[in-house]
Amino acid sequence: MIENSKKERIAIEVIKTLFSRFENFPEDASNNRNAPFHEAFLRAFSDKLNNRVSDIPFFISLSSWLHGLNTTLGQSFFESVAHILSDGYKKEFTRNRNTLLKVSQIQKRAISDIMTDLKNGTENPNLNRENGLIFNATTQADFEANSFTVDVYVESDTEIIAIELKSVRPNSGEMGGEKQKILQAKATLYIEFPGKEIHYYIGFPFDPTSDTPTGHDKARFLDYLVDGSKYFALDEVLLAKELWDFLSGDNNTMEQILEIINAIATPEFMNKYNYLNENQNRLNDTENYINLLQKWFLFREIDLLSNNSMIQQKIRGISKAERVFKQPILKKGEYNFTRYDSLKGLIE
Repeated sequence: MIENSKKERIAIEVIKTLFSRFENFPEDASNNRNAPFHEAFLRAFSDKLNNRVSDIPFFISLSSWLHGLNTTLGQSFFESVAHILSDGYKKEFTRNRNTLLKVSQIQKRAISDIMTDLKNGTENPNLNRENGLIFNATTQADFEANSFTVDVYVESDTEIIAIELKSVRPNSGEMGGEKQKILQAKATLYIEFPGKEIHYYIGFPFDPTSDTPTGHDKARFLDYLVDGSKYFALDEVLLAKELWDFLSGDNNTMEQILEIINAIATPEFMNKYNYLNENQNRLNDTENYINLLQKWFLFREIDLLSNNSMIQQKIRGISKAERVFKQPILKKGEYNFTRYDSLKGLIE
């Protein structure tokens, strides 16, 4: 079970994502009335769009909006949730950060041989075989490796866990480049952290080939990707439910994430958002206010409300504190942590 503090942080990411997309939702296509090339090409699909799309300009605007949602999920939401669940973070190994790692000549040759074998099909992906070739620290690592960034980086006294989070539909030809990047990253991490086990995975947030939201079939999914099964073994891929359970160390994590999203992502989202931000509702409609906070997993605010009398007593007559108390709990989709910290300090 995801602990409440992490559920709240995930909920805040959901609120932030929804708020940004509501602000940009195309209520009409007035800003996209002139898209002659798109409309010209779409005429070829008029029979397929018939009875499904009545307003082509709006359809074009909506497609752009959906692309923005996909980008937000892929570049922000999934990564943030992964960090919350795993207690990991994004880590750069670059020259600019002065964290560039080194690789040995033997490792460079091994990586080149592995990639050639996989590309030509003379070898199938085999994690144990490949690790045996690149985990070689018997020679001096004199060569600077290429810069790389780990999307989810988790370090303990005994191991390094790194995960590359990817879209479920990478660009054609991208899988080979990802494999080479991961091989080099593992080789350099092995040199940099002697004695620690190095685990590097490629992760996908869901399986679009599955008939169920949390289901997955890795063999089928890798065949679905261009060159997926050519470069990656099953045991270096984390897919859908498996990825989220791995990150949390528990079961049914993906189901719980979807429950959080479904509780918040309703057509009444903006009305409820504005309701929570109305200061008087905290005082005059407390029971309903707390019920909504519970549904949205905003446990910090419930804690403040349970100590509301003490807070109001301590801020009475202090204009600055009163102004902080009356601030909205959400600002442009972001939770107002500054307000919370200030008020929480009054009851500790």
